[in-house]
Amino acid sequence: MIIGAGQAGLSVAYHLKRGGLRMGEDVVILDRGPAEGGAWQHRWEALRLGSAHRVNDLPGMREMGLSFDTADRDRPARDVVREYYREYERFYDLRVLRPVVVTAVQDDGSGLVVRHERGEHHTAAVVNATDTWGAPYLPYYPGVRRFAGIQTHTAGYRSAEDFRGLRVLVVGGGTSAIGFLLELENVAERTIWSTRRPVDYLERSDLDLESALAAVAAQDAASRAGETLPSIVSGTGVPRTERIAAGIDRGLLVSRGPFAELEEHAVVWPDGSRDAIDAILWATGFRPEVRHLAPLGLRERAGGIAVTLGVSERDPRLFFAGYGPQASTIGANRAGKVIARQVLRLVA
Repeated sequence: MIIGAGQAGLSVAYHLKRGGLRMGEDVVILDRGPAEGGAWQHRWEALRLGSAHRVNDLPGMREMGLSFDTADRDRPARDVVREYYREYERFYDLRVLRPVVVTAVQDDGSGLVVRHERGEHHTAAVVNATDTWGAPYLPYYPGVRRFAGIQTHTAGYRSAEDFRGLRVLVVGGGTSAIGFLLELENVAERTIWSTRRPVDYLERSDLDLESALAAVAAQDAASRAGETLPSIVSGTGVPRTERIAAGIDRGLLVSRGPFAELEEHAVVWPDGSRDAIDAILWATGFRPEVRHLAPLGLRERAGGIAVTLGVSERDPRLFFAGYGPQASTIGANRAGKVIARQVLRLVA
């Protein structure tokens, strides 16, 4: 069973099929999304491929004559990714079942049981390839519950027009926060940027290999130790594209640093000063979507799940694709091959 048909899940499926397993018979893929595209189908309309971290091609995509390197960057990224993934699933006949929401994975004494809204499947192995989109992270700040304005997380953001004429506090130090600030310029009455730490800008316009490897290593160390996973951007930094550099120069992309608390209609800074705000846009990231795995008792005292090379330390029948060092386009494709090989050895 593969749970999730985003980049990681499709990558594993591709390699399992190459290994001789039959889609729909030996391998069943469940996806909760209403359409193809993984988490990308839920992204906002204004997001373009060139304004996000690079989207890597799925394995075997170039044999289809498709590549994100040559994709149309004038169209919404969600539409491009959805169309490419749809063609990929059809070309390789992956037979994804959707929409299917998995509610629990349990041990029945002889194998694993995947329970979902349509029934259940008994299986020898589970590849958990759920993304993080379903588990948005909202940090706690004093006064957050008494704030009377609009509060929206990245997962719920649709358009800058929803904030027209408002005073907006954008919280978060990643590429999503920066993208929101750029989109809200000349739409919102005012934007204020708050980050916990100074933003680490890379003095280049793309993500370099050294930074990518450092981020993957940090994720890998945390996943092996069963610790809470750090964000990818904390290890890679943010590429200083021409658009971002221009935003910095004109004073738009300047963080006020962390704030102290929230009031009904204002944000309060550590020095006691206040800024009136009408809305908060929480670009504070996501956590791994693993609630359905709770019955297996995989959590470590350190707060995470111990995973080594994609395999659960507590249950070797459970594999994680898109978790820890694979939780981005940096590592998901490579993980697909590694995990598929291990699954094939287990079920052989």
